[in-house]
Amino acid sequence: MENTVAQKLEALVKLQSIDTKLDQLKKLRGDLPEEVQDLEDELAGYNTRLERFNNELQELEDSITNSKSGIKEAERLILKYDDQQKNVRNNREFDAITKEMELQELEIQILEKRIGEAGNNTISEREEDLSAKKKELDEILTDSKEEEEKLLADREKASKKIEEKLLVYYNKLRANLSNGLAVVSVKRGAADGCNIIIPPQKIAEIKEKKKIVIDEHSGRILADVDVEPVEEEKPKRTTRRKKAQ
Repeated sequence: MENTVAQKLEALVKLQSIDTKLDQLKKLRGDLPEEVQDLEDELAGYNTRLERFNNELQELEDSITNSKSGIKEAERLILKYDDQQKNVRNNREFDAITKEMELQELEIQILEKRIGEAGNNTISEREEDLSAKKKELDEILTDSKEEEEKLLADREKASKKIEEKLLVYYNKLRANLSNGLAVVSVKRGAADGCNIIIPPQKIAEIKEKKKIVIDEHSGRILADVDVEPVEEEKPKRTTRRKKAQ
């Protein structure tokens, strides 16, 4: 059996109430989830850089090992050849390889310094920050976990009472509103949340609950009209004129 408009509006009001409470719980967390995510991303970046530096360092160490082997080979050749001309040529080769090795050793020192400055210390500090932020966030989540789970279960039940098209509209509208209020009442002749006056004809339609009424200015669903209490008019005091004597 299809729900009446009144039932749909009731479900929407219920859903809005649940979502507002969920928004309040999220507000308690503040920017902590985003801060935790930013720190995790930053750490991932540092670890990637550190891995790259270590790879470069390994390549240089391998190159130096090869250079040392080349020097030994040059030394062997110098001893082998008696010819002075050949010895000079091999000495040049020896000097060239030695110079290359010195340059590579210098490059290793530079890389080790970069790793120390941009890697270990910074990563250690960021890991401490991340640990503290996660602890703070976990405490808040633990305190609100039971309430949030109940609200999410209630939300699922309320959502099932609303047709898909209307639910999609509600969710999209909520996402585009800064305060998340997609379903509101009319208070003192204006839509709650935007304070724009609603024409009397529309107010009558809202009261009838025979169709879903949308505020043309904000797109909000107008679910009800809050009736202001009417103050009883005090009887006017009459004064009797004195008869002329």
